Amino acid sequence: MSKEYIRINSQIKAEQLRVIGAEGENIGVISREEALRQAQEVDLDLIEISPKANPPVAKIMDYGKFLYDQKKKQKIAKAKSHTVEVKNVQVKLATGEHDLGLKAKKASKWLTQGHRVKLELYLRGREKYMDANFLKERLKRIQNLITEEYKVADPIKKIPKGYMLIIERASKQESNENK
Repeated sequence: MSKEYIRINSQIKAEQLRVIGAEGENIGVISREEALRQAQEVDLDLIEISPKANPPVAKIMDYGKFLYDQKKKQKIAKAKSHTVEVKNVQVKLATGEHDLGLKAKKASKWLTQGHRVKLELYLRGREKYMDANFLKERLKRIQNLITEEYKVADPIKKIPKGYMLIIERASKQESNENK
């Protein structure tokens, strides 16, 4: 059910309506009164499906069944939707290999769960003025340790704290193409 108010029967304001019958057949463009009369003949409701269309679209069906179907569609859409979180992995220049391995393992786990991972090379003081290629190589060190198939969503770029890049899980198609 959308946030808009659904008009039924006499609440429909349009004079002409494109009407869909109870069996899904297209009745055509008819007057509101004629559509209401046809709905009453089969003991069903006239529901305005698409009020913004020209002319508005109405369907002859049971209002309770219509609400049930709308709620069911919403439930399915909600179940299919997955919020993607951006998880953060921060490393410094002096981070050791073992710690990098642990952070890469955590990043791999997050990728398998479908999250995006932001890898940040955090620089302090004079470290910010070191050779850019050297610093990018340090960030690529952790990339090489990640075991899960991934693609780069946002390439390495300089940020006030240092350097960062965002990776996300590669889809099945992309991983097959890379092989």
